[in-house]
Amino acid sequence: MKLKDKIAIVTGAGSGMGKAIAIVYAQHGAKVVVSDINEDSANATVEEIKSNGGEAVAVFANVANEKDVQNLIDNCIETFNTVDILVNNAGIMDNFIPAGEIEDEMWERVFAINTTGVMRTTRKVLPIFLKKEQGVIVNIASNGGLQGGRAGAAYTASKHAVLGFTKNTGFMYAKSGVRCNAIAPGSVETNIAATLTNVSQFGMERSRPGMATNPRLGQPEEIAKVALFLASDDSSFVNATTVTVDGGWTAY
Repeated sequence: MKLKDKIAIVTGAGSGMGKAIAIVYAQHGAKVVVSDINEDSANATVEEIKSNGGEAVAVFANVANEKDVQNLIDNCIETFNTVDILVNNAGIMDNFIPAGEIEDEMWERVFAINTTGVMRTTRKVLPIFLKKEQGVIVNIASNGGLQGGRAGAAYTASKHAVLGFTKNTGFMYAKSGVRCNAIAPGSVETNIAATLTNVSQFGMERSRPGMATNPRLGQPEEIAKVALFLASDDSSFVNATTVTVDGGWTAY
């Protein structure tokens, strides 16, 4: 029970890695706020947690919307009186569109969800963490935040930005009892590919050689175990860094 009586918020927890993280946190004693843009999926995660004896509530939130972010954190406080752990998992892909083909709408949407949403949730919880001098933030970044050929320009830039934001946040508040770390997963078997539409053939073709070096697909539960480590006291001296979880893909 590594997270006994901790209060955790997990965004994008209706499916994939977010769902796996919410479930493993609940298994280890956390009370979980399951956030997702798909209410049915969020409710399904909550029901699975409850059926296994855990405690959770679902809160609809589009992390690209400031009002939704405010409501998400406020709802957590109203329900559980505090928050101890924030997991920024919600994210979308960008159709492998390179710089020469990208349109403003795609760029702004990817950044709004993948990067600005991370900033806004972090900004909202920090006063709570600072007041009690403890708190943990886990940002789900990507192998694409370390490499240049894993996605299109917007996704790649957005995830690089998340890693920089993670380092800065962890460093700035290191003496205040707050830790902020990121996970950079490789290819994981989730439904994020469903966000791909009208894929750039040029961008996909340029990315293909790097994709071919991937040793294997990961499972959401494998990422969740690392997220558990980063949220628990087991990682008390781990801060402002990125844990790469990709089966050795970046070693190539």
